[in-house]
Amino acid sequence: KVYDMNRRILVRLFLTAAIIILIWATLTVWVEKNGPAKIWHFANAGSQKLLVVYDPDPIYNLDQQICQSLGRGVSSNNNIDVTIATVAASKDLDLDSFDSFVICANTYNWMPDWATSRFVRSTKALNHKRVAAITLGAGSTVHSQKALEKMIEETGGELIESQSLWLLRPNDDAQMEKGNVQVALAKAYYIGKHLQLNN
Repeated sequence: KVYDMNRRILVRLFLTAAIIILIWATLTVWVEKNGPAKIWHFANAGSQKLLVVYDPDPIYNLDQQICQSLGRGVSSNNNIDVTIATVAASKDLDLDSFDSFVICANTYNWMPDWATSRFVRSTKALNHKRVAAITLGAGSTVHSQKALEKMIEETGGELIESQSLWLLRPNDDAQMEKGNVQVALAKAYYIGKHLQLNN
């Protein structure tokens, strides 16, 4: 009887673990699926061109908001032509024509999202260009941020900035009275405004 009871408990534990793994895997494939092609342009008269790249999160568009806020920050303080594009949209762009890049990656399973990672690893245009990294997540982004930085450096990109912004974790302990997304967008604008993109 004891043997049968232990066997039933083990079977239940195994089935529970299998269901959890299946759900986790399904969610991972869903969030990692390549997002649609979207593009925005903040035109400036300058000769310098910046491309901000991200892959849309299917649950919440913090990534899009952050990229647009950062792009406005760059555009407000620099004579730089700013393009924001999803990974899918970037395939139709002449990547070699850009002088600098911002890579904005979502964090899933403690790593940068697959689409953005593939973009970084496969884009030769990053070589010898100034590149900023923005790592987004619910709150745990330390490992993902380091992985993104390493990928950029391995492509030959010159990493000039690396920041993490969060959806749930406070982005600034001194501004707890404000909404977390509001603080994240303000920080993204500030980052963009102060990026050292010119050689």
